[in-house]
Amino acid sequence: MRSKLPNVGVTIFTEMSQLALAHHAINLGQGFPDYNPDALLMQCVSDAMLAGHNQYAPMAGVPTLREAVAEKVARLQGQEYDPGDEITITSGATEALASAMIALIHVGDEVILIDPSYDLYAPVVRLAGGITVRVPMTPPTARTKRFTIDWSALEAAIGPRTRMIVLNFPNNPTGTILGDGDLERLEKITQQHNVLLLSDEAYEHIVFDGEPHRSLASRPALADKTIVVSSFGKTFHATGWKIGYFCAPKALTAEIRKIHQFIVFSVPTPIQHGVAAYMRQHARLDQLPAFYQQKRDRLKAGLEGSAFRPLDSQGTFFLLVDTSALGNLKEKDLAQRLTIEHGVGTIPVSAFYEDPDDPSANHRLLRLCFAKQDQTLDRAVEALRAVRGVGA
Repeated sequence: MRSKLPNVGVTIFTEMSQLALAHHAINLGQGFPDYNPDALLMQCVSDAMLAGHNQYAPMAGVPTLREAVAEKVARLQGQEYDPGDEITITSGATEALASAMIALIHVGDEVILIDPSYDLYAPVVRLAGGITVRVPMTPPTARTKRFTIDWSALEAAIGPRTRMIVLNFPNNPTGTILGDGDLERLEKITQQHNVLLLSDEAYEHIVFDGEPHRSLASRPALADKTIVVSSFGKTFHATGWKIGYFCAPKALTAEIRKIHQFIVFSVPTPIQHGVAAYMRQHARLDQLPAFYQQKRDRLKAGLEGSAFRPLDSQGTFFLLVDTSALGNLKEKDLAQRLTIEHGVGTIPVSAFYEDPDDPSANHRLLRLCFAKQDQTLDRAVEALRAVRGVGA
């Protein structure tokens, strides 16, 4: 059989979760909560089922949910999208991203990915016939303690065949968010180059330390060229429901919907109605940053002084740790060893690069998910603090 993705196997998330399960390890690897969604949200979905909302939804999504998204984006980002022609409900952010890429990338188009980048992007670009161009972020140092975007390198990577730049902020895996200066640089780049922007903002409501989420939709000059993607599953602790959305100008939306309708047509009706009812309560969205910051701070404080030096996490529900104290093992080898020998599953950051085995992809960093119950985090901290560094 001739494979369309000959170099793609199971994802690192599946691999490490299976390893954690096999060794009864605490899974801080795959990004899902180990607690239920809000009881009120589950009640809203149940009520929708009992009310008879159990047949196909409109292809673009239940109107009340699209209207709720439009209201939220206008309230938080100042951008007004038409719920009828510019907002679409999808089977998770994953489907929105894939549908957008398949619809808008043509054979031979170049697509810029910012590494470390989420593992969905490159395979779908290839399926669409595109060519990936990788631009690495500047890795953290003892001074910066976080990844930063090299905007000069990104602009230098743009050529006559560049069709799209894929951005993911708040960033998985690094936890980096965009600042006002980043949006200004991006605006200048798009003024000089005719490129589309695909903005994966799945963690838009999970930002810390009083910082706002700066969506590309917040700048009209960027919104005109951008497909903004987000995830209700990430936002509402319900990753298994696989429900998300995208916002985009009318002409782009029309093309993406052509793909969406033949991949899934529509997504579960009662979940859409339930989420729409739940979203009317703004306070629950506004409480998310504090909810997750407490978990970030708990994990970070627990690891201070251990062999796992915490870096800064500005958003998402991930914390990177520097493992330099544990020697020169490749990140994946160390992650496997921690799972098997110490009972804690993590994700190597090198997995988010084009070649995970390349030395330039290995910065001795692991990604830990803190979207867990406090007792889960405490057990993981206890196990990780027992790991001794080289020479300790």
